[in-house]
Amino acid sequence: MAAVKGLSRGKKFLRTRARTGLVRSRNSLVPAIQMTVCAVGAYAFAEYILGHSGPLFAATSSLIALGFSREPRLRRVMEVGLGCTIGIAVGDLLLHWLGSDIWVAAVVLLVSILLARFLDSGNIFTTQLGLQSLLVVLLPAPAGGPFTRSLDAVVGGVFALLVTVLVPKDPRREPRQDVRKLLHELAEVLRECADAMIHSDSTQAWHALIRGRNCQPLVDRMRQTLRASGEVATLAPAYRRHRDELADLEHSLDFIDLALRNSRVFARRLTSAINHAALTDEATDNISEALQETAAAVDELTVALSELNDGARRAHLRVARQELTLVASRLHPRMLDVHRLEGETVVMLFRPLMVDLLEASGMEPQEARAVLPPL
Repeated sequence: MAAVKGLSRGKKFLRTRARTGLVRSRNSLVPAIQMTVCAVGAYAFAEYILGHSGPLFAATSSLIALGFSREPRLRRVMEVGLGCTIGIAVGDLLLHWLGSDIWVAAVVLLVSILLARFLDSGNIFTTQLGLQSLLVVLLPAPAGGPFTRSLDAVVGGVFALLVTVLVPKDPRREPRQDVRKLLHELAEVLRECADAMIHSDSTQAWHALIRGRNCQPLVDRMRQTLRASGEVATLAPAYRRHRDELADLEHSLDFIDLALRNSRVFARRLTSAINHAALTDEATDNISEALQETAAAVDELTVALSELNDGARRAHLRVARQELTLVASRLHPRMLDVHRLEGETVVMLFRPLMVDLLEASGMEPQEARAVLPPL
């Protein structure tokens, strides 16, 4: 029986992995074609136009610069080009001083890696600098001299930038997808807190806290995506008109990040309040209702910030602000029938979370704070 269950779970796992892989491959088809054309084009240019023999670094640098990473491409191009150039210079210098031997290769690699980390924190830069210095020591120089590889790397990077400029993808798509995931998680954190209050379940409130903590990688990923998208919008003439839109989204992300941080503080305090029975039944119902309404407003904010149409986005933002304002205007301990100090702390921690969400929806800071009832 156990073997049958194990086999069934294994089949389910394989089916899930296969479906995920197919979706990922389908979504990667266009970028893969671009990378292939770019790499082959860079190789052909370096070989037939520049006359380099076997210019592998032209192809590899273009692949690295395009890639599937969310880091800005211009930075990757610079890391590859400078890493190759400095690595060759370091390797050639140490080769001239120390000669060629396996222990020399070890010394060169160690010095190159430490130098790269001193100059910059980029992983690609470190890898390229170390690799090139090692190749200079271990392999014979190409026909055009060791810096031929550096020129090949620059060629590959230039081809990658040309692809970015001439065949760009919509820079708004990935940030919109990221903000949708991020706000969905925030809404679920709020709903879990509401359910925890209704059922007096401090464990569920703690789970909400853990879920909120797990959102931080999503925030970091979205920041990286926005940097890359901003670069595409700057380089590609077809998408320069979207730079302000991306800047607005980045502005909203700052407040979403603060809201997530405050939601974690709120969930942690709520855990303690539930354990100590600090809230009356009326207060529990009122605060849980406010949390549910806030989660619904966050859902509306999700629709707004993931909307590509400017008019529709503004309409949804207006609705989200209205819904958030209705909740924020009730966040006073007495209005929510909260009388004990620990219960009041829960309400007080709810207030900055609401201000962050109001600012994420486009409200000015002073106006957002003015919505809250005076204490």
